[in-house]
Amino acid sequence: MNIQGKTALVTGANRGLGTAYAKALLAAGAGKVYAGARDPSSVTLPGVIPVKLDVTSLDDVAAAAAQCGDVDILINNAGIALGGVKLLEGNAEQALRDQLDVNVFGILHMSRAFAPVLRANGGGAIVNMLSALSWLSLPTSATYSMSKAAAWALTNGLRNELRAQGTLVVGVHAGFIDTDMVRHVGAPKSKPEDIAQRVIAGLLIGDEEVLADATSQQVKASFALPSPAYLAAQNG
Repeated sequence: MNIQGKTALVTGANRGLGTAYAKALLAAGAGKVYAGARDPSSVTLPGVIPVKLDVTSLDDVAAAAAQCGDVDILINNAGIALGGVKLLEGNAEQALRDQLDVNVFGILHMSRAFAPVLRANGGGAIVNMLSALSWLSLPTSATYSMSKAAAWALTNGLRNELRAQGTLVVGVHAGFIDTDMVRHVGAPKSKPEDIAQRVIAGLLIGDEEVLADATSQQVKASFALPSPAYLAAQNG
């Protein structure tokens, strides 16, 4: 799709990958970029319009849809990761609920609120930030992986329902990205700017799925093997 002159909204845009997305959209010629954050004063990137937005708040989501009625591209980037939670321990249920609230229901809330906006503006696109952990689980990521697997399924469902109105629905998968979310992880990480650029490139050619780094590409390719990555013993 064409980005030149379009209007975009990025959730979780006050730092890390969200800020990288906002920068990449501006560089690609977007005419306006709304930067959603729970605290809009934390948005410091020049050239964007801060929007108060907690994706778990239906009131915030509705207010954002009313304020940003010119949106052509919605990037559902906001997310949380609660690592180190064991499924058979007492805090697993609450950790899962907290992550589902943001990583799944946040996407659903935003997509439901903005689907009519996108339809009125010609279709546009929804980009959902998923993960290579949508497809496999590390010992430290079980509840996070569950939330991202659900977000992947949600993305596929949205694609089916929004295709008729001409809305491109893009699922983005990546491994570790060098942001605050995984600052404690010692494994190799991609730069947020590189991920954002790959997503912009995918949008421009209409990709419905973006495998944004080598990790996601390798995990997806393993699906065709007798022993795919999600069956292998994982470290981390």
